[in-house]
Amino acid sequence: MGRDEEIRAITEALGAAREGRGGAVFLVGEGGIGKTRLASAAGDLGYATGMRLMRGRSSTTGPLVPYRALTEAVLSLLRDGDPVDVDQLGSYRPVLGRLVPDLRPASTDQGDASLVILAEAVLRLTGLAGRGRGCLMTLEDLHDADPETLGVAEYLVDNLAHQPVLLIGTLRDRPGAALDLARSVVQRGNGQLIELGRLDRGQLARMVASCLDRTVSEVPDAVTELLWAGSTGNPFLVEELLSDVVDSATLVRTTEGWRMSGDVLTNRPDTFARSVRRRVEQLPEQTRELIMVGALLGARFPLPVAQAVTGLTDRDLLRHLQAPVAAQLVVADDQTPDWYRFQHPLVQEALVGLLEPGERTRLARRTVDAVAAGYPGLPGEWCQISAALRLKAGETVAAGRLLAEAGRRCLAEGAASSAVALLDEAWALLVDDDAAVRADALEALIYALAEAGRIGRALAMVDVVDQVAGALDQRRLAHLHTRLAWAAMLAGQSVEGMARMQAARALLGPDPLPADAASIDVVAAHLELDLPGPDRIQQVETTARRAAKVAEEAHSPVVACQAWQLVGTLVRHRDPSEATACLERSRAIAVEHQLSIWEIHALVRLGNDDALRDGGTERLEQARAQASRIGAVTARYQAEASIALQAVLQGDYQRAEMLIDDVWTATTRLKLLETAEYVLLLRAVLAGHRGRRRDMEATLTELRDAHGDQTRNSPRIHGLARTFCALLEEDRTRAVREMSRALDADNRNPTTFHLVGRYGLDLLLGALGTSAPASRPAPPAATPAGTLRWDRQFALFAQAVLAGRRGAHEEATAAVADAAQVGQPYPMGRHLGLRLVAEAALADGWGSPVEWLRVAEEYFHDAEVPAVAGACRTLLRTAGVRVGQRRSGLDHMPSALRSAGITVREFEVLQLLVDRLSNREIGERLYLSARTVERHISNLINKTGLPNRIALSEFAARGFQR
Repeated sequence: MGRDEEIRAITEALGAAREGRGGAVFLVGEGGIGKTRLASAAGDLGYATGMRLMRGRSSTTGPLVPYRALTEAVLSLLRDGDPVDVDQLGSYRPVLGRLVPDLRPASTDQGDASLVILAEAVLRLTGLAGRGRGCLMTLEDLHDADPETLGVAEYLVDNLAHQPVLLIGTLRDRPGAALDLARSVVQRGNGQLIELGRLDRGQLARMVASCLDRTVSEVPDAVTELLWAGSTGNPFLVEELLSDVVDSATLVRTTEGWRMSGDVLTNRPDTFARSVRRRVEQLPEQTRELIMVGALLGARFPLPVAQAVTGLTDRDLLRHLQAPVAAQLVVADDQTPDWYRFQHPLVQEALVGLLEPGERTRLARRTVDAVAAGYPGLPGEWCQISAALRLKAGETVAAGRLLAEAGRRCLAEGAASSAVALLDEAWALLVDDDAAVRADALEALIYALAEAGRIGRALAMVDVVDQVAGALDQRRLAHLHTRLAWAAMLAGQSVEGMARMQAARALLGPDPLPADAASIDVVAAHLELDLPGPDRIQQVETTARRAAKVAEEAHSPVVACQAWQLVGTLVRHRDPSEATACLERSRAIAVEHQLSIWEIHALVRLGNDDALRDGGTERLEQARAQASRIGAVTARYQAEASIALQAVLQGDYQRAEMLIDDVWTATTRLKLLETAEYVLLLRAVLAGHRGRRRDMEATLTELRDAHGDQTRNSPRIHGLARTFCALLEEDRTRAVREMSRALDADNRNPTTFHLVGRYGLDLLLGALGTSAPASRPAPPAATPAGTLRWDRQFALFAQAVLAGRRGAHEEATAAVADAAQVGQPYPMGRHLGLRLVAEAALADGWGSPVEWLRVAEEYFHDAEVPAVAGACRTLLRTAGVRVGQRRSGLDHMPSALRSAGITVREFEVLQLLVDRLSNREIGERLYLSARTVERHISNLINKTGLPNRIALSEFAARGFQR
């Protein structure tokens, strides 16, 4: 009634979602204003057009219950008669196990804890559900939602524009995070906010007439005035008060229609609470107690608990609940068997308000005891419900302990913001409790603040720690300082973190318990890694080794895994075999203790070792597959980034580009900033290895703009990107300068990245220099890090140049053969080495430089690296070899296009524009990424002088005639 405009807006939004243009609609208003009824009407409209429906309601039990609405929404979809094939979600399927445990693999590990990754999993599920038909996801009572649910909702609405999904959220118009979210979404243009107002007198009259099955003129004016006075146009209150005046015989049906009886002013129910009270007074004592127990439990309650408190038999229990008056208050919950819910949250709130303090305390104690007996260990939301009941019973310390436990559970599940809220409340309630119990809660609170990203407040907790220090033993206080140090590490405040670690060590004394020592050393190792200086790698290794050894002895498997993996990363430059042994040790511990996520991280690092040693990516692919199976999305993207790097080195540029684009898009959306930064760096390396300076520099600018100062990446930027780009431009001087910058940066702040060029390309550039002595050492095995395959090929080429210069021609030729064999997985690196060494061989008269140049020229011509291909042809002519121009593919191109400088690949893209294909479709046909196609089209627009893509398509359709 009176919602025509709102229905029209929702209908349009549903239609847009079915067409793949998703969005969000927030229905805002006071309790009883009709939000749920309007959302139900939207569900009816969606169902009538074949859309998939998902529906969930937030917790109204008092304390927060993470993900309640999302869990109900996902379950409602999975219970549908036409279930979704969740296996199509790939690695995101297990992530949904946080909401629905049945989707979690048989593992004790929870996988990634990132809230954003969970949000992405929900987004993909809704997109899968709505494929070809649209999906409506309704989340009700968002004003009662936990921060994590609101975070997921915000992520969804920010990413629904190209999804076949409409999200409808209902919430009350009271200040809070939910209303702030709804308003911010509207301000960003990602959704609509519909504020539902009260009915005016005319609408109210029509509503009453409809309820009484009469026309407006047949309803007594006194009835309308009475209901207006009691409800002021709130639809729910109108219905409730109308029912009340009928039940109280204030309004009666006669043969002549509905008539008022008695004195209206005397009988007028002034408030909704009075209406509820009158109905409660009509209930038998046992029914009343049953209803009040349910109200204490929340807006919905389980029959077994209510039965345990009241002592009713099954038959009597249902008889009382289904009695006429009780049925006006509660109904069976259609979502969960053996549960009932109140007709409206306002009913439950009114009932609790009717309880006298003494009765509330008595019933709360009996109810919480029944919950404890019925749900041993208080799993799931029962911990929060029990805490609320303890508070109602006046047992503040017991409530505080339960809230602290609930907070720790939320933290373990990745719901850090909810954990902060629960632990804050627990800390306030535990003021009179045992010091050790308070310290446990404080330690968890500091950890939760850090995990929730509230680093500033976490660090500020040092004042609280100082306040309670006198009541704690030194070991407990040391744990608190260790937590503060971890928060400082996450904030990048290494100095503050080290100060906290020193305080922790001082408190534990010279002989700490092994488990304490290991946990401190792991944090210290991470802190030391962020400190500047040339010796920090050695210091970190010492600390990490100590942590690994002690953790194993103290049976702390997670700490042991962390420590061994860090050691393995640190020693790779010195001894790759030992690095592998450390990582294998970490993996074995993870497998033994069923720590799946740590096994995956070990596999990724082992895969990196394999790739560095021999170019193989089998173990990286294994890590990627295992990460997908258990839902370790972060580890999966790390594995894919490593695979992308190997694809760059191995010249599989199309696969590298696709992987980089996919991982960058996903990690940017998921805010996995470290991985996103790395793959953006890889994009610059990829451009450098293709000789595309403009693309490389543009990407490096993007990298700086998005992720700030790149000092830590300087060795890779100069050594792996710019040096190779200069060589592919035939700018040897620039390449030497870039390599020098890379090594200087690595000397100032050594990294754990081992492809800077120190043991490979730098040796070759040095050997080619005019001042390089023939005796300069360049054996590939001089340093363990020099055995890594990518560097070893260049070291062997350098060895060949030096041997040839001193007249050891056979040795030099053999070294080239060895280099070509070692460089077999790396076509660009191998052919670049042949081009460089052939120049030296021509000058010094050894080897087969003509053959090497022909091979290199063939490769760089096909790779569209004209500078190197041209240099090879020039050197061949210098050697007296006749060389013709090679323009494969250009013979089919119109001369005007050749004159405009259009490349063969650009011409292929232009031809496909005739069919008006999208970038993705063109990329699939030419085995290119959509990003590469976009760049080719931009180049075509610039070279042809045409204004846009449409003009290009028309130009191609006309046969390239203007």
